[in-house]
Amino acid sequence: MATIQSVKLFASLLISMSLTDVSVASEKQRIEKESDLPRFSYKISEPLEKIVKDKTLFAKTTVKIRADMEGVLEKYEIADKAPHRQYLETLMLLDFLLGNYDEALVKSEKVRALEEKPADKLLAALRLRAMVAAVKKTGSLNTPEYFEHVKQFIDKEISAYSYTVIANDIKSMKASAEVIGEGRLLGGVKDVLQKTVDKNGGNLSSDMAEVLITVRFSLETALPLKKTLIATYGAYLDRNKIEKADIWAARNIALSPTGNYQPVNVAVWDSGVDGKLFPKQLLTDASGKPASIAFDLESKPSKDALYPIPKGLVKQLPILLSRTKGFSDLQSNVDSAEASEVKQLLSSLKSEQFQPTMEQLGLVGNYVHGTHVAGIAVEGNPWARLVNARISFDYKLQPNPCPSLALSKRGALAHQAYVDFFKKNKVRVVNMSWGGSVKDGESSLESCGIGKTTEERKKLARTYFEIEKKALIKAFSSAPEILFITAAGNSNSDSSFGEFIPSSIVLPNLLTVGAVDKAGDEAPFTSYGPTVKVHANGYQVESYLPGGSRVALSGTSMASPNVANLAAKILAVKPSLKPEEVIAIIQETAEETSDGRRKLINPIKAIQKL
Repeated sequence: MATIQSVKLFASLLISMSLTDVSVASEKQRIEKESDLPRFSYKISEPLEKIVKDKTLFAKTTVKIRADMEGVLEKYEIADKAPHRQYLETLMLLDFLLGNYDEALVKSEKVRALEEKPADKLLAALRLRAMVAAVKKTGSLNTPEYFEHVKQFIDKEISAYSYTVIANDIKSMKASAEVIGEGRLLGGVKDVLQKTVDKNGGNLSSDMAEVLITVRFSLETALPLKKTLIATYGAYLDRNKIEKADIWAARNIALSPTGNYQPVNVAVWDSGVDGKLFPKQLLTDASGKPASIAFDLESKPSKDALYPIPKGLVKQLPILLSRTKGFSDLQSNVDSAEASEVKQLLSSLKSEQFQPTMEQLGLVGNYVHGTHVAGIAVEGNPWARLVNARISFDYKLQPNPCPSLALSKRGALAHQAYVDFFKKNKVRVVNMSWGGSVKDGESSLESCGIGKTTEERKKLARTYFEIEKKALIKAFSSAPEILFITAAGNSNSDSSFGEFIPSSIVLPNLLTVGAVDKAGDEAPFTSYGPTVKVHANGYQVESYLPGGSRVALSGTSMASPNVANLAAKILAVKPSLKPEEVIAIIQETAEETSDGRRKLINPIKAIQKL
């Protein structure tokens, strides 16, 4: 169930747009949890690839889907704006595809008034608004005149905004345009959606139906605009080669290798760590071997400190690792050989190449994740003693293994085994840059063809989820002397509404972290909510990959170990502190931003407070 909490550009098939409804809520039923959102199922009689390519067939297929989404918005008030936006975004896309341009434009303007993050407020539905203006001006779609008007609209609008506010988003928009391709879109339809439909007797859930609509929209609008978008965003970035201020350099503090400090055992509960990169910071057991625990995808004990690379891919590992740098360079708008290779690979991908390519990228993403997190967690702290706790993440497009009662029970036992290992090795700080939710479980059940109806899947997912959630809570509670730090998530949503674990759990020895960039501006992907107490740098943070190369990656995965790093330094200075006291120091010395949305950690103030 667990997934790593870092941003993967290769998984960003589409360009997102945000909306929020403003209808009166007092007459509606309130939905407090994502798992309580209504579910629908649709009988699909034609191949999905045919549906997304055929305008008439697509319009016919989506009539019921649209009616259901409109019904949800009419009947319910949704506590978190993220799923509310998602319904409205999909309706907006349908409006445009059906030629209802005025209705699409009205929805796009609602989001501009109701978005919360500064960049989102400015850039919400930017491309759609530009397309509507171009269609009305030229009376055509996907013509040279239309492309030119889209370019002029976007350029005029973004040029009026503060570069420092929108820079990260514009870089991401450019990167998304550079890697989009028909093969990727249709490959996803064939290898994910169609296989799911086939396993479920020709039925498709409402969640996956939304993806189908977005694919159709991308084929018809994003692909034809690809060159225009790359050129427009690229020209803007070229005109604004301004480095955002780095607030973290002045806040960070490195501990001296000599002085009145005590060693602190820090566990990275993640996808595995290349211990060779930290020879002086590894905790060793009685036999002199690095302290390590690992479980495989079946939640069974494993001897491998890193996720094992299949023999057939060992020779390809160098190029796979270089693609990690390529994705990073794309995110930073850096023109490099690695970035060019990634753009060429993904934009020209054939649909039949989609599955093996995406699974290879998923595999290497998991392979590097734990090492990158570990590098951040122990940076500048020669007193940190690193403990490797490897959890295995599935990288297959079709879940393997599929959810089951037996797997959940083994997972529950594994959670306690990890924590017992931490206690045995006197670990003081644990970083967890991963998470999972009830809805994740439902999606996996659907992909596996388990459960005859959406309601049956809902019930099964809840059962399996509660087994693991209760086990996590019990495990954390059994170690009150250990401070557990976790990533908020990267879904730009309320992690408590989504019931993400561990980030939605409330315990005195658990701290949840959101992400900002190097200037302290809220990262576009970061989740939020009542459990997110502090924020740290999680945007293009440099650290190690297995083997020793250094690459910048983004995600709340990178923000969380920055806070774990601070916690370990605090304990090196004053080891008598309890987890609650460490959390209090971190929060008390953090600085709240003027909008009240972020509390930025300040390591130097935290250490000085001691």
